[in-house]
This record gives sequence, C-alpha cells and structure tokens, in this order.
Amino acid sequence: MANRLAASASPYLRQHADNPVDWWEWTPEALAQAAQRDVPILLSVGYAACHWCHVMAHGSFEDAEVAAAMNAGFVCIKVDREERPDIDAIYMTATQALTGRGGWPMTCFLTPDGRPFYCGTYYPKDAFLNLLSAITATWNERRGEVEEASDNIAAELRSMAAGPPGEGPPVDAMLCDAAVAAVLRDEDTAHGGFGGAPKFPPSALLETLLRHHERTGDRSALQAVQRAGAAMARGGIYDQLAGGFARYSVDNAWVVPHFEKMLYDNALLLRAYAHWARRTGDPLATRVTAETARFLLTDLSGDGMFISSLDADADGQEGLTYVWTPEQLTAVLGAEDGAWAAEVFGVTAEGTFETGGSARLDEGEGKLGPPNGSGSSVLQLPVDPDPQRLERVRRLLLDARRSRPQPGRDAKVVTAWNGMAITALAEAAVALGDPSLTAAAQECAGKLLEMHLIDGRLRRASLVGRVSDSAAILEDYGALATGLLSLYQLNGEQRLLDAATDLLDTALAHFADPNTPGRWFDTADDAEALMLRPSDPTDGATPSGAALITEALLTAAHLAPADRGERYRQAATDALAAHAVLLERAPRAVGHWLGIAEAYVRGPLQIAVACTGPDSELLAQARRLAPGGTIVVGGAADSSELLRGRDLVNGADAAYVCRGPVCDLPVGSAAGLAAALEVPANPTSV
Repeated sequence: MANRLAASASPYLRQHADNPVDWWEWTPEALAQAAQRDVPILLSVGYAACHWCHVMAHGSFEDAEVAAAMNAGFVCIKVDREERPDIDAIYMTATQALTGRGGWPMTCFLTPDGRPFYCGTYYPKDAFLNLLSAITATWNERRGEVEEASDNIAAELRSMAAGPPGEGPPVDAMLCDAAVAAVLRDEDTAHGGFGGAPKFPPSALLETLLRHHERTGDRSALQAVQRAGAAMARGGIYDQLAGGFARYSVDNAWVVPHFEKMLYDNALLLRAYAHWARRTGDPLATRVTAETARFLLTDLSGDGMFISSLDADADGQEGLTYVWTPEQLTAVLGAEDGAWAAEVFGVTAEGTFETGGSARLDEGEGKLGPPNGSGSSVLQLPVDPDPQRLERVRRLLLDARRSRPQPGRDAKVVTAWNGMAITALAEAAVALGDPSLTAAAQECAGKLLEMHLIDGRLRRASLVGRVSDSAAILEDYGALATGLLSLYQLNGEQRLLDAATDLLDTALAHFADPNTPGRWFDTADDAEALMLRPSDPTDGATPSGAALITEALLTAAHLAPADRGERYRQAATDALAAHAVLLERAPRAVGHWLGIAEAYVRGPLQIAVACTGPDSELLAQARRLAPGGTIVVGGAADSSELLRGRDLVNGADAAYVCRGPVCDLPVGSAAGLAAALEVPANPTSV
C-alpha cells in the first residue's frame, strides 16, 4: 500500500512508515479521499515517546490482518499530537466527552468532513478487529444514526469551546487567597503533590505556591512545595543517575515512573525547582536544579536547541534502560558497594518494577504492593548518604547504564517547549549563579528565531534543520515570547525585546477573539479550518496557550515602550478578568493562570537597578531576591523603559522598586532591597 509517512518531518510518523497500513498525514487530500470512497476516517493520534502507542503499533498496525481491515474500510490518518496539537485538542475533547477518559494512542472514527462519531484510546488486536468490523457495519447499514450522532457530538464540542463560563470575581488578593486555599485542600500531604495514581508533576502549581508564599508569607504554601518537590526528587520519577524527570508516576508515591522524559516537563520543573532553590537555599532543590539543567544540556540538546523527548521504551521494553536488580548492582560495583547502593537506592530482590510490565499496585489502594514474581527496581534516594561515595557510585552505574539499549530520541524541536526551556534556564542561571545557562538559553533563542520565524510568523516545529509546514499555535507565541523576555532581563539585548513584542503583536492580531475581550483561540484566524477552532484555557500537559500569552503580555507591559506597553497591559488585564471564573471554580485546572494572577495583584513588582555595569552586586541581589513574576532590569539611566529617569544615587548603584505605577524610594543595599520586597535577605532564614 502507498504509505506516505516516510518523508514526514515527524519522527513519530516515520515510526509508522513501514506499516502495511495505507497511512495518510492529515491533509485536505486525505479528507477528500474519504469523501470520494464514501468511507469513514480512522484517525490515530500519538507521539514518539509513548509506550502504549508502540504497543498498539506492534500489535495492530504492523499486523497484516488488521491492516487489511483498516485499508478496506477506512481512510487511515496518522497524526503526531506534538506537531498538530490543534487536531489533538479537538478529538481528545471528543474522546474524553464520550468515554470519560483520554490518553494516547487516541483512536477516533470520523465522517469524511471530520465530525467524530466514535472515540477511544488503546485497543489490543482482537478488540480492534471487532471494533473495525462493527464500525464498518454501522457505517454501511445505519448511516442515519452515524450522521445524527456526529452532528450531536460536533454541536456539543462547539458549545464546550465557547469560552469561559460566565463572569468571574475581580482578580485581587482575595481571589488568589481563596484559590490557593482550595488547591491546598486537595494536597496529598502523605506523598506530596495532588491526586492519586497516576500522579503527574504539578509544575505550574509549585511555581504558583511559591509566588503565593512570597506575597503572603503563608508557610503552608511553601510546605506543600517542599513536600512535593522532595518526594519527586527522591522518588523513581526522578532519574537518580543522570537527572531529569519522567512524565508521571504510575503509583501515588512517585515510585515507579512512566519512563518517557519530555522536554516540557523538565523545563517547567526546572523553573519551579530553581525558584524554590533561589528562595530558600534548600540543598536538595539546588542539586536537582543543577542536575535537571545538565540533563537538558546533555540528553535533550540538539543543534543549540532542545529536542522533544526520550522514549519510554528501549529495545521494545519499557524501562529497560533504567531499572536494576541487586545482582546487577554488585556486578558493576562489587559486593561492598553493591550492597550499599542497593540500600541507598531502595533496590530489593522483589523489586518495584517488572521488566516489560509496570508497577505492582495493591488493588484499589494505589500503593506499591507485595511482589508477584521477581522484578527489577526503579532507583530512589530516600535520604542523602555520603556525597563522595554517592557520586562515585552514580558515575560507575551511569557508565554501565550507557552500555545498555538506550531509549529512542524524538529529535523534533517544538517552539513552545524550547521557549519554556529558555525561561527555565534563565531562572536556573540566577539560582545557581551559572552564566553558562544564560549562554545556552541565548543560543537556543537565536536558533529558534533564525529557523522557526518565517516571514514574521512562527512554525510549530523542525527536525534536524528542516522546518515543518505546521503553523505555530498560541502556546508557541506565548512561551517563546516569555522566554525572550526572561532572557532580555538578564542581558538587556534589544533584539530580544523587539522579537518578543513582534510575537505579541502577531498574537494579538491573529489569535485574540475580536468579539470577546480577553478570550484567545489556540489557532490563528488564517490557520487551516478544522471542525472547530480550538480554545481551551485550562492547563493540560503544558499551560494553556491563553495563560502563556497573558504571562508574556503582563511582562512586556513594563518592558516595552509606553504606547505598546499600555496595549499589552490592557490585553493581560482583560484576559485575567475573562478567566477569573476558572480561578474561582477550578483553580487546580488553571495553575498557570493562578501564578500570573499572583504576580498581577502585586503590581506586578518591578525592580530597576541603575548601575554602572552588568557585574553590579546590587543587580545580582535584585535577581536573587525578586519574587516570582517580578520584572528585573539593570543598566545605565534611560537604557531601558524601566530605567527611564532613574540614575545612580550619590554615585552608587540604586534599586527602584515599583508596584504597578507606584514606586518606592531607591535603596542601595541588599538588606534595603529585601525589606522593600518583604522577603528574607538570607534564604536559609525561610
């Protein structure tokens, strides 16, 4: 059959290039083919690092019998959710509405014009064959029912995409306090984080809780960060040898991960851990910040930018690269160090993970239960042992691990996720005092602008220097603009500010809803017309595009020239007001919005340091002390918008602290600055 995926710019689609399925990419020609043949579309959506996507591929898409049934009755379309998040968003909403759950691989059956009428996720071979037969029979014999169902589903999806539900309360300190209190009521205080198994890293909420603590002094918010941050860093979800976080934990105690490692998770978590380290000086937070930054720069690097992910599988087995038995530790380290490592890393004869299987869980408990056979263990680090011995053992184990089959790399470069990485590296550079991280962020920003910005419009992704045809979505504009603005605050390069404001102007022109101030669409007004125009303001695996663009607008409002700045300020204010109802009703679902609101109600804070050079100690202290969401610039008087009319005081560096349009008298010391910001001058005092 004429499989068309071999030349795709998506590594995920290329994984299916040798299937006997007559795959199409999502194109107008594919939809036209379905209409011409008068058959339904079978839409399969996944991504390169997805374990269960591989399982379904091996069990069904590589099988001649299944492929024959797919080819005979359907036009089969394969979509990479990371390259086409707009398509994924529409049909994932349909899948969740119809089944009560979602996930990948996602399997949807559509009419030739794209309306869904049946949706699901993973199907083993026999169940999939039965489903294909039933769908074909229903399409041929009960077409009226299919049309009616697809009409109803499409109407419901359009209704769900109509925007935030009603008018919300004012965005003020009272709203933020109530929202954070609601979030904290949902905390799993025993294991850290929120919810049960499977448990996902709450990166946006960690950043938000830190900002709330900085604004209010509320220790319960900081303690929630410390519980979750420590539990994840010491659990199996964190790679105790090479650094970096896996996508999620299959249990509720962070022990056994789903092993794929995504750029967006690690970028968002790096930002939160760096903020925690900077605010408190916590040694665990500082170590994890350094290791996660190193993981980005080594394992996820790609031609100056950052690749999308590492696979969950290696050599066809989930977790094969990462798990250990006591015997394997001894073989690498010798008897004495092997026994010590087994104790330190929680490696037992029974194990916590079955090779090729998953975490062993007690039924209904969501806790790791007794073994049902020999297995391997995921490395944990419950306590900090002798650091020198630990470092030596880690190095030997990591060297040995590199000789094992390694997970595949999805080398696709996604604009939004690289923007998140730039922001995180800028935060980590300040927390660790490491200018090499600023340099890495700078290189990434330059490459992205050079490759992904074409005729003033962003592209979503590239692969090994080849830019995808897929247009960028709102999250790409918001995340990259925020990254550029974060970097601009560190190095003062005007081209970064200019590029960021150009992106914001494009977003306002093409993504903002002209009929509803504050509402945003996820796709541009001139993008491909799908069944509906996606507009989801809630957090998913990453913050919503609307929240990301609002963060960038709120920051740029105080960095751009006054005429542009006022426009951005109004757009950010409108967006927060339009989504305040979500902060009131479902704060856990909009953690990034809540973090922006925390900054907004403080002004946001701005610190302008008039100084004679970039090595100013007062400027360094301002960056270290600044609460999350604070805008910090430094330089000579009038060198930037925030420094206009602000100069040295009696020949010495001076910091000007403003809350919105209201400014304090300048201060000339770290202690004075800490007092003006109402934060501890010494992190260890927190």
